[in-house]
Amino acid sequence: MAHPKRRTSKSVKNKRRSHLALTAPTVKHCPRSGVLSRSHRISEDATHYGFEKGGTKGFVVFEKDDEY
Repeated sequence: MAHPKRRTSKSVKNKRRSHLALTAPTVKHCPRSGVLSRSHRISEDATHYGFEKGGTKGFVVFEKDDEY
């Protein structure tokens, strides 16, 4: 098996690992319901997508059934 010729220093090790950090997902407020949701995704309680507050653009994604 291959062995390192020199010991890897802390700075070299940390520079190599600098791109491994996790980033938190970006969230926004849904303009219709005000619930936090991820960008470009439909929140759980919303049935529409693409509407701005008071706007008419957008489309209905699915019909919500109250029978659960």
